[in-house]
This record gives sequence, structure tokens and C-alpha cells, in this order.
Amino acid sequence: METSIDLKVMDGIIDRYETKSSAVIAILQAIQEKWRYIPREAFPKLASRLGLSEAQIYSVATFYDNFSLEPKGKYVIKICDGTACHVRKSIPILERLRGELGLSRIKVTTDDLLFTVETVSCLGACGLAPVLTVNEKAHPAMTPDKASILLAKLREEEHNVA
Repeated sequence: METSIDLKVMDGIIDRYETKSSAVIAILQAIQEKWRYIPREAFPKLASRLGLSEAQIYSVATFYDNFSLEPKGKYVIKICDGTACHVRKSIPILERLRGELGLSRIKVTTDDLLFTVETVSCLGACGLAPVLTVNEKAHPAMTPDKASILLAKLREEEHNVA
């Protein structure tokens, strides 16, 4: 599932921030935006360019939940399991998506890197419960059947693009 990265592209990202160590979070965000995760190859490169240790950069990357060290799918589906969503049955939605995609609590991304399914504590949209997002776009009043339909639409869109 590992993807290769172009270190020249990474150099371009770092160059935008004038190689200031104070920009490590912004640089990590830009790297993750480019590859949908922070590749392991980024750490030695960043350490040498920013004058920080790999451990310092790794500690920043692992401190913030928003950063991922594992490849994510093209479609990142976040299912809210906050109180409002949970009582309105968000778990059956999660189970349906995991079942259809062959995912689990441990395996969260499909082998083709098309889908990642995650749970979050709150999406801040309690009035829309149960809610999930696909790449930050909210889908309210979700049910397992609606989630299956949404998944089919995303697959169809991907098929039409290919």
C-alpha cells in the first residue's frame, strides 16, 4: 500500500516556507495535502532541511490527530460517533460501510487507496445527526441504506473518471 514520493516535489513544498523550523506544522500539512499522508521518507528530508531531528518532526506529526503516517484513500469518510449521532444510530452506518469495503477497526483504508473510513468524536453538526463527511462535505440524516447508496455513487464517479 506504500506509495512512492518525489523528493523534488517535497523540496518545492519546503522551499515555500524558507526552511524555517517554525514552519514544520505548515510543511507537514502541505506534504499531507499532496500525498494524503506523511510518508516516512519525509522525516530525514525535513530534518536535514529544517535543522531539526527526525524525532522532533515525528513528535509533531504524531501529536496532532489530523496528521496521518499511513496512506489514506481518495475519499476519506468520517463517521461521527458523538452523543447525538450515537443515539441516532451511527454505529450501524459504520458497520455497513466497513462491511461493504472489507474494512475493520484496524484496517481503515481499502487496498486500492480509494476509501478510508474513520470515526470521530464530533463533527460539530449535532442537528444533522447522524452525520458523516466525505472529504469534509457533510451528509446529514444518514442511515445504513443511505450510506450504501452514497458509496455506490462514489464508486460510480470513480469509474466514470477512470
